[in-house]
Amino acid sequence: MLDPDKVSQDGLSVLLTQTKQYAVDLFLVGGSLVTDYAHKEVIASIRQHTDIPVVLFPGNPLHIEPSADAILLLSLISGRNPEFLIGQHVIAAPLLKRSGLEILPTGYMLVDSGTQTTVSYISGTTPLPHDKPDVAACTAMAGEMLGLQLLYLDAGSGARWPVPAAMIAAVRAAVDTPIIVGGGINSGEKAYNALKAGADVIVVGNGIEQNPDLLPELSAVIREFNQSVVQA
Repeated sequence: MLDPDKVSQDGLSVLLTQTKQYAVDLFLVGGSLVTDYAHKEVIASIRQHTDIPVVLFPGNPLHIEPSADAILLLSLISGRNPEFLIGQHVIAAPLLKRSGLEILPTGYMLVDSGTQTTVSYISGTTPLPHDKPDVAACTAMAGEMLGLQLLYLDAGSGARWPVPAAMIAAVRAAVDTPIIVGGGINSGEKAYNALKAGADVIVVGNGIEQNPDLLPELSAVIREFNQSVVQA
């Protein structure tokens, strides 16, 4: 996850060079609150260094950038704010129609991480309780029944703790839809736990920004996990 407000061109160049050596499947670009609109510049830098797909993680319709490959059309199904369930989508729809971006309808589920996150403040919604996996599972089932193609469980940027493995496992048991998990994944162990619990994709942002050595550690963990799956 690359937040245009937080990445410098020098730091981004170093990170992009590393991606040629370590397993990175895609870049998410965006954030809940972006004060310096640099999406186009960040995406251009990615294109110069790698052919890894770029997917937008939008906070509002202003964050639509046609030079990306796709966009997560996020519906905040863990909350009850109609603006983030359908309101912002209506505003964005004609722009998205003309953008040429691949649209990925995504059920966004914010999970309590021990601190108030930017997305919970901006959206005015309460996260799912971290100790209520059954609530998360039912929410995910409803999203799948509504036709959402992806489910994104997010503890948020700067999370004190990641999405609990028990919650990921409960959602995995409840739906067939691919599951993305992010927030608070700042070690190989936490990444492995999320994958083992049923995550199909893990998203890491702050962890790599604060510790560049985390990328090779995560790459090794993913290789280990994939080998264990093949052997099983």
